Amino acid sequence: MFEGSSLCVVGNINRDVKTSPLHAGEHLLRDGESSVSSISETIGGGGANSAFAAAAMGARLSFVGKIGEDPLGARLERTLARHGLISFLAKDPAHPSGTSIALALDNGHRHFVSCLPANEALTFEDIDLRSLEGMQHLLRADVWFSEAMLFGGNARLFQAATERGIPISLDLNWDPQWGHAPAAQIEARKQAVRDVLPLVTLAHGNVRELMEFTGAPDLDSALRNLTAWGAKAVVAHLGAQGAGYYQEGELLIEPPAPVRSLVNSAGTGDVLSVCLMLLHQRADIAIAERLRTANGIVAQFMEGSLSLIPALAD
Repeated sequence: MFEGSSLCVVGNINRDVKTSPLHAGEHLLRDGESSVSSISETIGGGGANSAFAAAAMGARLSFVGKIGEDPLGARLERTLARHGLISFLAKDPAHPSGTSIALALDNGHRHFVSCLPANEALTFEDIDLRSLEGMQHLLRADVWFSEAMLFGGNARLFQAATERGIPISLDLNWDPQWGHAPAAQIEARKQAVRDVLPLVTLAHGNVRELMEFTGAPDLDSALRNLTAWGAKAVVAHLGAQGAGYYQEGELLIEPPAPVRSLVNSAGTGDVLSVCLMLLHQRADIAIAERLRTANGIVAQFMEGSLSLIPALAD
């Protein structure tokens, strides 16, 4: 189904240190220690996760990101090369490569503890526009992390893609500054993203992210706001309710595929969205079928029967 598809991804690349599910509770906020059945070290970053997932599904990939000139950056670069991804990596001696600790909780929630200096230093000047050549779709992942991209860089990137006739996906993930930074600063950051929505073909996010970004009291209002601000359609990650696709005032929902046992929780939204991006130009496949296909792939990834995000190279 994904044969012949291609995707350019611009976003974060870092190391993820992931735990198997922890029991959720206030004990995690107190002194002590919690044991888990496994801790793994994988490629990380919404952009890199999406790129590896798309490549594993058979798409042709180009990845654009920023790493430090350090041993971790070299490992990240080797991981891209080992899996056959074409990469356009800027290397920064002043900003080290990043790491996220991904805590998976047994109630289905997650919490990330991150230090991402190189990703935060990404600028439009770091982006080699040759990465867009021959690509059918552009994904801008991790939109909140680089202020240089947020305030001007994304608009220039999206304009370059639009001039080449490339549809654009924007992942509206959680801004780490929400709930912490001054209200005026948060609003300025949201406005910067709203300003580029008229260039966006597909906006992506989970219910909590979409509502927070739009300031809406419910999902329906959030979806209406996003399309009123310019997005052509929205892919909604609905968790236990499955996946949704909103376009021209109508929300189509497909329930999730069954999952026998939970192995992977981090990265499921990236996998879902990638499926919809790769199928975007398949006019011969109805949207409901695209959602069912995506849900099935997400279920296989969650139960560990489909490996999409690789371990970090030595």
